[in-house]
Amino acid sequence: MKKLLTLVAASALATLMAGSAWSKTLVYCSEASPEGFDPGLYTGGQTFDASSRTAYNRLVEFKKGGTEIEPGLAESWTISDDGTVYTFKLRKGVKFQTTDFFTPSRELTADDVVFSFERQLKADNPWNKYVAGGAWEYADGMGFPGLIKAVEKVDDLTVKFTLNRPEAPFLADLGMDFASILSKEYADKLAADGNMAQLNQMPLGTGPFAFVAYQPDAVIRYKAHPDYWNGKQKVDDLVFAITTDASVRAQKLKAGECHVMPYPNAADVADLKKDENLTVLEQPGLNVAYLAYNTTQAPFDKPEVRKALNMAMNKQAIVDAVFQGAASVAKNPIPPTMWSYNDKIEDDKYDPEAAKKALEAAGVSGLKMKIWAMPVSRPYMLNARRAAELMQADLAKVGVEVEIVSYEWAEYLKLSKDKNRDGAAILGWTGDNGDPDNFLDTLLGCEAVGGNNRAQWCNPEFDKVVKAAKASSDQAERTKLYEEAQVIFKREAPWATIDHSVGFTPISKKVTGFVMDPLGIHRFEGVDIAE
Repeated sequence: MKKLLTLVAASALATLMAGSAWSKTLVYCSEASPEGFDPGLYTGGQTFDASSRTAYNRLVEFKKGGTEIEPGLAESWTISDDGTVYTFKLRKGVKFQTTDFFTPSRELTADDVVFSFERQLKADNPWNKYVAGGAWEYADGMGFPGLIKAVEKVDDLTVKFTLNRPEAPFLADLGMDFASILSKEYADKLAADGNMAQLNQMPLGTGPFAFVAYQPDAVIRYKAHPDYWNGKQKVDDLVFAITTDASVRAQKLKAGECHVMPYPNAADVADLKKDENLTVLEQPGLNVAYLAYNTTQAPFDKPEVRKALNMAMNKQAIVDAVFQGAASVAKNPIPPTMWSYNDKIEDDKYDPEAAKKALEAAGVSGLKMKIWAMPVSRPYMLNARRAAELMQADLAKVGVEVEIVSYEWAEYLKLSKDKNRDGAAILGWTGDNGDPDNFLDTLLGCEAVGGNNRAQWCNPEFDKVVKAAKASSDQAERTKLYEEAQVIFKREAPWATIDHSVGFTPISKKVTGFVMDPLGIHRFEGVDIAE
């Protein structure tokens, strides 16, 4: 990102915080740097907060604080009787942002929608591989290139998606971050200038906030889009003050240096609740944390070995140490608040002696392995290093020697996808659309191997069941199939499921209009701050 603007320095942040008679500034202490600014290329929540939820919109949106779909850039839509043709009518008069680096000459049209999807679907599209080593993780992992037969412009304000088969979650999928609508005109200009990489560095869309500048690992600055189709925002400037240490984020919030912070340390929550200037929002997370084995590598290619390791780890102790009561032990790959959760499944019991015997029976002795620990706090795992240390101690008791490794967050996400990754990786997921498919197929389906499927686990029996579930429009039938898929998952154990957490978001009492989101995003549209 060498070409990124670096106009916001630390002194500039102080100036922004000070405010003025003509500018109202909201500061968000974000937890990590974005991987980039093209939401189609990534899966990190910090990336979506900084790109898709500020600069962009989608055809449909999730209602604030929920998972129900509402109109976005599309004001209405129809679905054919066979469930394979979706026709969207676009809003008239939607304006793209005008910035220092691009001035649009036209409003949103169907051309922008077609461009935004075809670049992710067609290998011969000139934008398909514009970022070296980049991948369309959601589109590919969810099988969109095989699902979508065509995306066609009917007229300037009408676009039609034709599917190769019915797909029950398709409409909800279009509300996800990777389905953000970009400006084809802006992209065409960058291509003509030989500067395609800028699309991932300086975003430009129809969203509530226009990108101004990014100082890597420090500050991102936005300004309110004055011609936003849903009304200009109440704050003039939005600043992301990137602060990777949760304790420092809490200190900044208490000192009034920022107004909203994500993912406080569990140990800090009680103190934050006592601060009369703060409100601590909380809600059950639509999430799961897990340890993903690389199931392509011996001896982790054997389910009996994976289950033995699972029995060796005291998950309750891990959850107690990391979350201090603000999480529950996970036994399934989807959270208990999600429909189709199979509560009849029994978790692998913590039993070190049984784990030892199972490893011996599998012919495993003197095992050495790596556990990857995330370097950042996430809603589903506040302290991966601590969790890894407890796993290390537990596994040592059954004769397994563990080395803990970590990388910078963007690198961690990239390297952990490698099919040849050495070690089991701690990761997790917060639901994108409220549908079980977004966990079971997105994270564990065969098409997601080498991407979101960090276990590199392709089980034909499991894959057949989840594909059948997503093809059905009958929720009762889908529930039965997803319950069956969870049974297969538990039997095969590609992960050690760890926890489902409660999410906390401390905010200044000066802030109004901010709502916690079950999908884990931080949305600043409609947020205001008292002068």
